[in-house]
Amino acid sequence: MVIQQSTPPQFFARNMRNSDLDLVVQNEQLAYDHGWSKRIFIDCLRAGYQCWVLANKQQIVSHGVMSVAIGECHLLTLCVHPDYQRMGFGRKLFNLLLDRAEKLDAKQCFLEVRVGNEKAISLYRSMGFVQIGERKNYYPGKEGREDAIIMSRDLPLP
Repeated sequence: MVIQQSTPPQFFARNMRNSDLDLVVQNEQLAYDHGWSKRIFIDCLRAGYQCWVLANKQQIVSHGVMSVAIGECHLLTLCVHPDYQRMGFGRKLFNLLLDRAEKLDAKQCFLEVRVGNEKAISLYRSMGFVQIGERKNYYPGKEGREDAIIMSRDLPLP
């Protein structure tokens, strides 16, 4: 008997739409204790931020939001559905966001990440980001507040 191995589903990058927001918020709630609300995503879309998803016809596996202005960009959120983490989807979407920012003349990227989010910190370090500071009590946590690491890197990507 030959066991056929199923291939992973294919996902494509596209601009986030208002019609995506229920799934995007659902992914936030699955991935984070204190995910963004639908209102925050609506505001980001209205502001013209770079709002992207990795999706197929059935689902959204990753989403990200980045602001770009005056030669710099700021990653505001990058989320991968828990069932699809550690498969390269976060890196793929972040590379797309950085490429878009570079095309909009960004020369440097900034982000904040929870001190306890080792997976994200590892991803960002592997992409050339370095810690440049810390924000005390920046994120809501399970018990009180959690510090954030501020990271940065120059663009373009190599």
